[in-house]
Amino acid sequence: MAKNKSYIKLEGTLDGLTFYQKDGQSFVKTKGGISKDRILNDSNFKRTRENMQEFAGAARASKAVRDAFASVVKLMGDTYLAARLTGVMKKINRNGTGVRGERTIDLVSNTKLFQGFQFNPKDPLKSLFYAPYDAPVFGANRDSVTLEIADFKADSFVTPPEGATHFTLVLASGLVSNFEYDANVEGYEPVDEDHNGKGLVAYSATFPVTGMVGADITLANDFGLGAALPSTVSHAAALGIIFYQEQNGALYELASGNGMQVIAVG
Repeated sequence: MAKNKSYIKLEGTLDGLTFYQKDGQSFVKTKGGISKDRILNDSNFKRTRENMQEFAGAARASKAVRDAFASVVKLMGDTYLAARLTGVMKKINRNGTGVRGERTIDLVSNTKLFQGFQFNPKDPLKSLFYAPYDAPVFGANRDSVTLEIADFKADSFVTPPEGATHFTLVLASGLVSNFEYDANVEGYEPVDEDHNGKGLVAYSATFPVTGMVGADITLANDFGLGAALPSTVSHAAALGIIFYQEQNGALYELASGNGMQVIAVG
């Protein structure tokens, strides 16, 4: 790294030299880095390859979650949702069995690391909706889930974003398989492909942001498998709230200010 003392302050890359500003000073450096071939083959980078392999597996598990909640992700999630989910899956991966680089991603055994996940930390569910409710109940086969919310006063338990006049509660269900390293494809694969990434969503009626809701709310999802969900597949249940603005008698969904959180994993 060298300082650029010329009165001409350059920024960018030219002939292999990168010019940049830092703390009010101008610096220049040569193009550096390690070749891809060396990373993939040099024994000194064995640990790097292991980390890359497991990171790719965590990213694939993250994609399965996003697939399962695809119908609500764009409305509820923030820009960094994929990265944050991958981070959760990497934590689960670190608890996995097997040698480094091939450790399992066992969501079933590590549900506590996923439960409580916020789709948008800037709009956490607890800051938007905080009426009391019991934990959702999973059916005997774990392929169904039901959430009961007692009648409540919206003024007291809902904090709407500016301009919102109405809201809807949402129960989203997502099935996500454990992932294991497959030497045949040199990558991670879901243990149960058939159920991985499947999702369902249940919506309540739409209510004003003031006054009593008027009745207990029941939200339920049922995948209807007719048999027990495989032991290698998790059923994640997320509660969310969507806000609307009424204009000329029509309700328009707000693009921001909504929130969703994983409240149980069965």
